[in-house]
Amino acid sequence: MPHKQSADQPVSAFMREHYRHFNAATVVDAAEAYAQHLQAGKKMMITLAGAMSTAELGRSLAEMIRQDKVHSISCTGANLEEDIMNLVAHTHYVRKPDYRDLTPEQEWDLMQHGLNRVTDTCIPEEAAFNRLDRHIMAIWQAAEAKQERYFPHEFMYQLLLSGALEPDYDIDPANSWMLAAAEKNLPIVVPGWEDSSMGNIFTARCMQGKLQPGTMKSGIEYMMWLADWYRRTAGEEGIGFFQIGGGIAGDFPICAVPLLCQDLKLPDIPYWSYFCQISDSTTSYGSYSGAVPNEKITWGKLAIDTPKFIIESDATIVAPLIFAYLLGW
Repeated sequence: MPHKQSADQPVSAFMREHYRHFNAATVVDAAEAYAQHLQAGKKMMITLAGAMSTAELGRSLAEMIRQDKVHSISCTGANLEEDIMNLVAHTHYVRKPDYRDLTPEQEWDLMQHGLNRVTDTCIPEEAAFNRLDRHIMAIWQAAEAKQERYFPHEFMYQLLLSGALEPDYDIDPANSWMLAAAEKNLPIVVPGWEDSSMGNIFTARCMQGKLQPGTMKSGIEYMMWLADWYRRTAGEEGIGFFQIGGGIAGDFPICAVPLLCQDLKLPDIPYWSYFCQISDSTTSYGSYSGAVPNEKITWGKLAIDTPKFIIESDATIVAPLIFAYLLGW
């Protein structure tokens, strides 16, 4: 008898019917295990590397946040700010589907027009930063005047919740994962924030004497906060770890467990209790991002029986599918 796809869950029903082998089967297995993890009452961290905000992952991630299917996020500074840039300057973005054919001269022309290219998408530097710079600078200065210090994401939350950007919204705000996170006061860690555009701007203002570096809390403080949050939140069974891409967004937070167990020598700290990574990195030449999950057992991050999944594919394709599956779309 021919399969009848569910009208209520067209995406997830399609996946269950057709994603039966190889990487496709792992996508469904990982999504099912994620759902079981949540059903057991356990928490989940998602890590965002690459340019997932520019890829508009907020179209599904924002709803994951609203439905309490993610309980903390680790992301690069780029992903932190680029979701907000998309929120206020989306119609100014320029798509270049022929990006593989661009000459160095054409790339230079994009730069001259303030268009910073990420694969096929050019971020409009002036349009985005003109809508953000004066507001965030005022927030930084106000904190400094009161001798208050915050993490990068906390300053972004203040900006979003102030309402100052609302006149400039350029997309449906329901599709901004940062706005959803701010409204939930979702815990976020942003390792290496300084290498983002906003981090560069903050650094420049410090070099100009307009701000003090100490106004922004540091990566060490992020790690201290994260380790304490894990200890308070993990219970006896641990927290799940859903890693999109590789790099510092994943490497930084996963170290919280060995820090607690090996460096602080605290008893009864559970390992991460679910692990899934979507990655196109290969296991070779000492790649951390491409390491198979079992390698993390040797570092005291995962247990022998932790559910472990590697999906070797494009995160811009796979992550929205898994989120759609979890949301019942």
